[in-house]
Amino acid sequence: MPDYFIGIDGGGTSCRAAVADASGRILGRARGGAANILTSLDGALANITTTAREAVHAAGLDLDLRDIPAFLGLAGANVAEQVRELTARLPFKAAQIDTDGLIALQGAFGNADGVVAILGTGSVYITRHGGKVSYTGGWGFMLGDLGGGARIGRALLQECLLVHDGVRKNSPLIEATMKGFGNEPIRLVTFAHEASPRDFGRFAPSVFEAANENDVAGLALVKGAVRAVDEALESAAGESRCGVCLLGGLSALYPSWIAERHRLRLIQPKDDALGGAVSLAISHFGKEAH
Repeated sequence: MPDYFIGIDGGGTSCRAAVADASGRILGRARGGAANILTSLDGALANITTTAREAVHAAGLDLDLRDIPAFLGLAGANVAEQVRELTARLPFKAAQIDTDGLIALQGAFGNADGVVAILGTGSVYITRHGGKVSYTGGWGFMLGDLGGGARIGRALLQECLLVHDGVRKNSPLIEATMKGFGNEPIRLVTFAHEASPRDFGRFAPSVFEAANENDVAGLALVKGAVRAVDEALESAAGESRCGVCLLGGLSALYPSWIAERHRLRLIQPKDDALGGAVSLAISHFGKEAH
């Protein structure tokens, strides 16, 4: 078995790396730039390499990356071609790439069964049942990510235009949102045409806040998002009665809204996604050494 292992948690915003010994004790950590391999494979490679080297330095180890195996959980790792190209270019002794969802699941539950719902800008659900891992959702902003912040934010802007046209009733949430665009619909439309999913997602917390204050528009938007999350959790859990962890930027906003049958199964994660990556690195490369 190797003496040291590297875990990588690479997302669309940042990349985190940790170096651990064979017992799983974290010796050094580092954080760097984005590592979504679909957005920029070259950029992700550079950030992964730099962050991993900084983690090795933080661990006080006089080792090259070529001396250490690594397990990487990366955004965009569901595209095989990108994964093959990146794997061939990585500087580690050996490397295994999987999705950032898998390392989140491993961090939350270890090797036990469970469901993680990652609710941030987008949404994806990862289930382990009887040792088998499966995915629900995660298809991206255009066709999926229901219940994610981007879809909620876009729905809010749609509602603003319906109110402007007299189709729907006004509310404090709509008024506040339109005020942010100078009460000019054309500015809202221009923003929407240029906005990224993250840009839309910034509106989501205000929607939940309005719903908690019984704002008519906020309530309708949150109930629509919650309906999608409840349906996805029902599908992801299937026949399993295992625990559910809500993760991601919106995870703290959903528990009071989701169906009671799901709420009763909520548990706190054992560890975060980076801890999951370290655990999988040790499990994967430790076994290979035997």
